[in-house]
Amino acid sequence: MRLNRSTDIGLRILMLGATRTDLLTVDELADSLAVARHHLAKVVQRLQHLGLLETVRGRHGGVRLAVGAGTASIGALVRELEGATEVVDCDGEPACPLSSGCRLRGALRRAQEAFYTTLDPITVGDLAAPPTRQVLLSLGRR
Repeated sequence: MRLNRSTDIGLRILMLGATRTDLLTVDELADSLAVARHHLAKVVQRLQHLGLLETVRGRHGGVRLAVGAGTASIGALVRELEGATEVVDCDGEPACPLSSGCRLRGALRRAQEAFYTTLDPITVGDLAAPPTRQVLLSLGRR
């Protein structure tokens, strides 16, 4: 299974946010995480909509981890960010000729759910704990 780029960026934003108490601008985040500003801004907006980031407008504005976001489940978060996608698209164009009698689709669904279930007990705070914390704290401060 492979995560979407925006899911990866979202997880990195939350990890970095979990180590900082100050406001981070979109430009600082983009630079620290080596991500295009435009793409990162879209992900920040989505995380804010999900209640995981707080945003402050204005000259001295920025973003920070929302209260309680450090305890958010990574499994639930990845499910939300990835959406209701399946590992394979059996109904695409052209539709798979095996779909009427195939057992692969169900097996892949179970494997995908096992992947998410493995991530369920892990929190944003867990991902930002040492030794990763030290690396996150050093980003953007060269």
